[in-house]
Amino acid sequence: MGKMVITTEEVLAEIGPVQEILDAHDGIVNVIDTDGGIIMISLEGGCVGCSSTPMTAMQIYYSLKKLDPVEDVVFVNGELPEFMRQFIDQKMADEDSDSE
Repeated sequence: MGKMVITTEEVLAEIGPVQEILDAHDGIVNVIDTDGGIIMISLEGGCVGCSSTPMTAMQIYYSLKKLDPVEDVVFVNGELPEFMRQFIDQKMADEDSDSE
């Protein structure tokens, strides 16, 4: 059986709560690819140079990683520092173990 597929539209729908904030600051989420469950994203527009971009990327990463078809989320311009990625991965692992 093949991997489940996620579309660009589904990715954009999933970041819904963050999108409202992005819209207010002229931020743009550009979904570059979703092949194989690896979501490639860049944050553009008002996100470029914004000090809140890593936090925005962290919220997007967390939301998308909860979806079954998503294997990984890659921010192509480095908007999500590795230590923040590790923090979220650990938080999600802790949540999984708490729910068991």
